[in-house]
Parts: sequence; C-alpha cells; structure tokens
Amino acid sequence: MTRTGTRLLVAGVGNIFLADDAFGPEVIRALDRRPLPPPVRVRDFGIRGMDLAYELLAGYDTAVLVDAAARGHRPGTLSLFEPDAPGRATGAAPPEAHGMDPARVLALAAHLGDEPLPRVLVLACEPEVRPRGDEDIAPGISAPVRDAVERAVAALHTMVPVLLADPAATPPLSRPDESAGLPPAALPLPVGDGAEDR
Repeated sequence: MTRTGTRLLVAGVGNIFLADDAFGPEVIRALDRRPLPPPVRVRDFGIRGMDLAYELLAGYDTAVLVDAAARGHRPGTLSLFEPDAPGRATGAAPPEAHGMDPARVLALAAHLGDEPLPRVLVLACEPEVRPRGDEDIAPGISAPVRDAVERAVAALHTMVPVLLADPAATPPLSRPDESAGLPPAALPLPVGDGAEDR
C-alpha cells in the first residue's frame, strides 16, 4: 500500500554522446514503454547537474538516480547503493555546478538550499566502454550495457512500490553484493554462460 503523499523521483543521468554514459537516459526512454505508477516523477536530466540539484530540493522523500558507474563489476552489472549525504562545510567554496556524479550533485543541492535532501539511491550499471578524456563524442552503448537497460526497468518496477510504501525501506534485489550505506545489492547478468559475477 502506498503511503499518502510519498514523493519519488527517478532521474536519468548521463551524456547520450559518450558511449556507455548514455545508460541513464536510455533507461528513462525505455520507461516510456513501461511507465512507472503516476505518483512517480520520471525525468531525464542528461548532464544538467544544476537542474537535478534544484529538483532534489523540491520536497521528494526519495530519489533514484539511474547512471553508469564503474564499481569493479562485469560490464552490464546493475548495483544499488546509497551515496553518503554531503556535509555542510561552512565558508567553503561552492561545489562545482558542472559534472553529474552523484556526490557532486548532492553537494551542490546541499549548498543551494536549506531544505532537507531526499534519501538518494543510485541504480548504477557497470560500463564497458568509457570515453577517453580527449573524446567529445563516442556514440552508441556497448552490448552488455544495452542488455542491462531492460533489467534496470524491471528493477525499478520492483523497487518503486517498496519505496512508495516506505521511503526508508531497502528495495529487494537479487543478492547482497557490496556495502555503501544501505545493504546494497547487485543484479547479476542472466545465468546461462556459466560465469558467476565476482
């Protein structure tokens, strides 16, 4: 049962022109075909860190950022983790407004407003192709990351009802794998090739 008034944001993060960094926007596009329940706001923020930082100040209970992130798994592995909440450093320089990694966005949101930030979870996909620093464009995502898009959509359809019922709950995923604040989990690649993740 959904709690009355629970507000949940699902935000795609990433650059559609930089190979596997397009994972977050691709998941948001796939959600057009399998929409989440109406109380959930689903939006592709791309590389607009400032927009996402302000959106995080809009009174959500929970935000799920969907992003490509290298965490040491096989390419295409999905992981769920909760980044550390940013501290409020008094007198420090404002956080960088460019860049879309979760830590920078949370630090920027904390700097911009006095409102409490929502609980933030990151549904991350291990990239296979990461652009070099000198590349402005690297179109197309790798096969393992493309295969992970539909699994991410399925994971969100599992997570969202749990988070709407209780924003503090730990959404159920396949198996415990890593720890970063919440008992996180990874979704292994489909079984069939005989390989076990990790």
